[in-house]
Amino acid sequence: MTRNKLVLGACAMAMTLAAGVGWTMQAAAEDTGDAQQSRPAATRAVDGYQIVTLPNANVGNFQRRTVYCPGGKKAIGGGAEARGNDSVLNGNFPTDDGNGWVGIGHQPGHDSVGISVYVICAYT
Repeated sequence: MTRNKLVLGACAMAMTLAAGVGWTMQAAAEDTGDAQQSRPAATRAVDGYQIVTLPNANVGNFQRRTVYCPGGKKAIGGGAEARGNDSVLNGNFPTDDGNGWVGIGHQPGHDSVGISVYVICAYT
């Protein structure tokens, strides 16, 4: 139950940040009159904002793939994708220490599944 609350909390936080980031970018574009020259809003709105990606790789069914934030940063969101015919993403959640993100999946009828994982990091 605690893990479900943590995942829901992380998702809610990511959606809140995304909504705020979108608003910040819109305001910046209106203020400057040129959205293409403005710095990405995420770097202004969240200190140390960074997305770290663990590219797709085939792993054994139900094997965890984990990506971590660089030193000093914490996961504020993340996601994972299972790739392959009829693949299933079984898990998509932050690490217990809050420093990364985990993806778990399987592909029925096969010994492996493609899993990619990303984590959204920031200083907290």
